[in-house]
Amino acid sequence: MRKKTVREIDVAGKRVLMRVDYNVPLEAASGRILDDRRIKATLPTLDYLRLEGARVVLVSHLGRPQGERDPRLSLAPVAERLSELMGEPVQTVDDCIGSEVQEAVAGLADGQVLMLENVRFHAEEEANEAEFAKALASLGDVYVNDAFGTAHRAHASTEGVARLRPAVAGLLMESEINFLSRAVEDPERPYAAIIGGAKVSSKMGVLEALLERVDKLMLGGGMANTFLKAEGFDVAESLVEDDYIAGAKRIEEKAAERGVRLLLPADVIVAERFEADSPARRVSVKDVPAGWRIMDVGETTIDVYARALADCKTVVWNGPMGVAEMPSFAHGSHRLAGVLAKLGEATTIIGGGETAAVVESLGMAEEFSHVSTGGGASLEFLEGRELPGVAALQDR
Repeated sequence: MRKKTVREIDVAGKRVLMRVDYNVPLEAASGRILDDRRIKATLPTLDYLRLEGARVVLVSHLGRPQGERDPRLSLAPVAERLSELMGEPVQTVDDCIGSEVQEAVAGLADGQVLMLENVRFHAEEEANEAEFAKALASLGDVYVNDAFGTAHRAHASTEGVARLRPAVAGLLMESEINFLSRAVEDPERPYAAIIGGAKVSSKMGVLEALLERVDKLMLGGGMANTFLKAEGFDVAESLVEDDYIAGAKRIEEKAAERGVRLLLPADVIVAERFEADSPARRVSVKDVPAGWRIMDVGETTIDVYARALADCKTVVWNGPMGVAEMPSFAHGSHRLAGVLAKLGEATTIIGGGETAAVVESLGMAEEFSHVSTGGGASLEFLEGRELPGVAALQDR
């Protein structure tokens, strides 16, 4: 996939409407930003535009305000943090459309940045309403999308505006497309995918698609329980989606038909309760105690996965191996991150969301070829589905 980028258009003196994904986690009590990596990820594009003399108008969402103004979801703290990171003031307005916004945009000088208020304060955003898209488009001469994390949504600010102005990819979007396209279209082999997370229902499509491409497929997290049950193991009180047991069997059969090596956990960490401080122990998947639940993969499983990954040249990992938000059950994910970080010349792609949070928490992001900023978007991309926010950008 080849999309035109911001480097390929003239932006000097022009109003650039730039879609970013500043949907950052906030501390409920104080509104303090807990993780600013999504903001930092857009700095290369912002620096480029400012140096080229563009007048940058940033549009983003934050949280799910359901089309209503919610002061707790204002982008003001984000603008403050962005100002600190850039070392330059970021102007703000209290809406994203209207006469006051138009005046603020008109007052921008070359190289200045204005952040609009949360675009989801308007229900028309998620509805991709035509007039709302036109109102947003009127704020820019060109449109730059650097928000890969929202590219799988056909919203007014991600797809509607892109149909109304010359639309190109930002540098972050370019990087996401390049790395993920390589994994889909021309991966160096052997190619392995590691898929985890809680529910197999949200991953069935990508598992089906990956079987057409990968040489090895390794599963973990809560979703692996459904596969274990499909193989006849008693997983006691572990999370299982019974409606997908037949689908899990189909995946296993298809893997065998295609010669894809499918690996499931051999040992697991089980807990008496779904709580961080619950009594826990390591057992074989054959010996999950009655009333207990699987919370993480065990050491043997990671050792087996590590040996299977040793000769791989391309690896995609999406979804933690256990309940990684609880420190007691993050060990499997942490060990796997360490294994992938030591694969040397392999292309290693971390598929955003919780998986990105794991490697970031370990300070290991720089050890991987690419850490995606979009969990759902990266999954849909790997599945081969068209992302509306990407499709709307100009082709090279």
